[in-house]
Amino acid sequence: MTTAVHAPVVDGIPFARVGRDDLRAEVAGLLAAGETDRARVLLLADADDWWTEPPPPPEQLARVPAARTLREAMDLLGMGRVADYFAHRWSDPTHLAGLALLQAHWPGDRPVVDVACGTGAHLRELSRRGVRDLLGVDVVWAKLWLARRFVCPEARYVCADLTAAPDLAVGRPAYVMCHDAFYFLRDKPAAAAAMRALAGDGGTVVVGHAHVADPHGEPLTPEGYAEVLGTGLLYDDEELTRALLEGRPPRPAAPADLHASEAVALVAGDPRGPAPADLGEPLPPLSPNPLYRDGVLTWPNARYAAEYGPRSAYLPQRWPDPLPADAARRRLLVDLPEAW
Repeated sequence: MTTAVHAPVVDGIPFARVGRDDLRAEVAGLLAAGETDRARVLLLADADDWWTEPPPPPEQLARVPAARTLREAMDLLGMGRVADYFAHRWSDPTHLAGLALLQAHWPGDRPVVDVACGTGAHLRELSRRGVRDLLGVDVVWAKLWLARRFVCPEARYVCADLTAAPDLAVGRPAYVMCHDAFYFLRDKPAAAAAMRALAGDGGTVVVGHAHVADPHGEPLTPEGYAEVLGTGLLYDDEELTRALLEGRPPRPAAPADLHASEAVALVAGDPRGPAPADLGEPLPPLSPNPLYRDGVLTWPNARYAAEYGPRSAYLPQRWPDPLPADAARRRLLVDLPEAW
């Protein structure tokens, strides 16, 4: 980790992202002048390098703090298809695969760092299961703001690049995870090295849902991921999803057997042990899955349907009556954030 310049802090979230020196200086100047609201608007407008849409007008972003729900805030932020992804994270097969990975390799009482944490869905699960030392890191300040406000206020958050982050004040050995994002990182060897350094001697590095083939990222082969992360412990992503739904441990696979996988997961360092509770059973209070409209499974958009529909056979096309005994495990019932 590097020692970064002073990072301005708005709403408890430091802004230390590299390549944004002018923005950081402008935010710091506004804070010094007592203009916190204007500083927040500037940070809410900043996006990642893959995003191609223009930011909403400042007057719209200024209304974000008054949003009553996660969905309302994301709408004001102009998050589009990404908002659908975050709003329905709780039942998608990728999230279930991530839970299966946590189930098999539980951090226990170790500090947890979630790299590219987005709106904090995994951090929320860890917090609700009793893990207390939680840190979310992402390059998009707005996502961290949503996580802190609506999803997992118990964690702390830092807006920074993994390979050029300030001192994150993480105890070691640590449990460092990166779900559904590692394949987007351009310099994967540097990212892997930074994760190992953050985990420390005897620590754990977990990468979930690393695409083997995806035109929207920069994927590697299973062997490539194994080499860059220095591990031979890999899983097929669909196997992880099935394992959670079936209530059993996932079966690892050799890299050579994973070439037909859409995505893989990897665990490096101390593999830890299984979770003391069944993460396949969401915690109450539970709500009907909002993907069902008038009793019919309805995907939020065509891209979501194409990505997740074929792998979501555990969700029936019509709402069953009566509900099956495994309704929660199959995510017919979900544990939405209170202000979803």
